[in-house]
Amino acid sequence: MKGNMAGHMKENLTWRETTPGGTIYDAGSAEKFKTGDWRAMKPVWIIEKCTQCMLCPPTCPDSAIPVNDSKRLDYDYDHCKGCGICAEVCPFHAIDFVREDAEEV
Repeated sequence: MKGNMAGHMKENLTWRETTPGGTIYDAGSAEKFKTGDWRAMKPVWIIEKCTQCMLCPPTCPDSAIPVNDSKRLDYDYDHCKGCGICAEVCPFHAIDFVREDAEEV
C-alpha cells in the first residue's frame, strides 16, 4: 500500500479521496500542501536586528524559514504553523511573534 497511495495524494483532493487518517506514506510530500492557513500567531522577521546567526532555520519544525547562500530569507507563510519556536530561540530579538490579524511591523 505504501508506494501506490502516495502518488494518489494531490493538493486538490477532497477529504473523501485522501488516505485513511490523512496518512502520508512517502517523505517529501508536505511541500505540496499549504498548511499554514490555520495559525493564530505568526512570526515577523525584523531584518534590521537579524545577524544571520542561523539559529532559527534548524529549529523550525515545518522548514518554513528558507535559506539561500547561507542566509535566511523571509518566512514561507504557506507552511508556517505559528509555533513560535523561532522567536524563542532568537538571541537578538529579530523575530516578533504577533497575532495573525495584527498589523505587520
